[in-house]
Amino acid sequence: MPDKPIASGNAEMFERVVSILESARTNVVRSINSEMVAAYWLIGREIVEEVQKGAERAEYAMQLVENLSLQLNERFGKGFSTTNLKYFRLFYLAFPARDPGGYVAGHELVTQCVTNSVGFMPNLGWSHYRVLMRVEHPDARAYYEREAANNGWSVRQLERQIHSLFFERLLKSVEKEKMHARLAAMKAELRPIDIIKDPYVLEFLDLPESHELTESALEQALISSLQQFLLELGGGFAFVARQMRITLEGEHFYPELVFYHIRLKCYVVVDLKIRKLIHGDVGQMQLYVNYFDREIRGADDQPTVGLLLCTEKNDSMVRYILGEDNEQVFAAKYKLALPTMEELEAELRKERLLIEEATARYGQSI
Repeated sequence: MPDKPIASGNAEMFERVVSILESARTNVVRSINSEMVAAYWLIGREIVEEVQKGAERAEYAMQLVENLSLQLNERFGKGFSTTNLKYFRLFYLAFPARDPGGYVAGHELVTQCVTNSVGFMPNLGWSHYRVLMRVEHPDARAYYEREAANNGWSVRQLERQIHSLFFERLLKSVEKEKMHARLAAMKAELRPIDIIKDPYVLEFLDLPESHELTESALEQALISSLQQFLLELGGGFAFVARQMRITLEGEHFYPELVFYHIRLKCYVVVDLKIRKLIHGDVGQMQLYVNYFDREIRGADDQPTVGLLLCTEKNDSMVRYILGEDNEQVFAAKYKLALPTMEELEAELRKERLLIEEATARYGQSI
């Protein structure tokens, strides 16, 4: 007797059951990952505490790890090499204040988890923590852990953000903003300047720093690597359009990239320059911003933000063109290779000097 066809109601129920099972399977895997992360931390703590009891610590530690490795492999099979045990020890030393008994369910509590040192992120596995252990600065390590958990970064994405010195560049921007705060009171809510980084690192494009590079080639490369570019821009950006035509009395203009920032609730127009910024670039971006504010911006949208990405910029020129109170048009440099810490520190010193000079002209001190 042939099977009866499944009624539409039963088919829908089947899909719901599949969804339940798949969700349960995901939760089981996540639970196992969390348990193993906690177990590795506890093993690391045991090793550290035992080593601290030894008179000759270096020799004692080596012998302890070797013996423990042999015993664990005999009991549980592979997976407990001396190298892995040393990683467990480093894991504990990198996160000594954690309580692995406390797990956090849901992204909304992730920040609390890191701040209070409660436990480890349930959606980050051992491979994530292996990467995080290599971050020396505790604040940077906590930042990358929080962002990886909140944004669902893969291990590869996490490595990329660390290697591109994401936190250090953000810290540079924060330091710059602190100095600007001496000139004007800061607002509590998120502002356009809070989403701008400087520099932007586009090493994932694998483009040479050459005079042969064109703006169209840079634009095409960014579109081809849009997911990675969105990651570099930061959370909240959504792609809207490329080469969006603006027509004013028969004359056409084409801003290269248009995004929408979900948290700021505003359009973000991006223009690319493969050279040093000039005053005409700033004026053109102001035109784009004004057009979007008058013709595109919705009733619930905030003022449009313009971002000029260039190889070199003159902050004084931008300030004189747009005024000291400008909060809509920004210029930032981009790099096609990862910056060094020395380069970032030099940039921060340069920014500090420029701001000190500016405030001195107004008879203020920083």
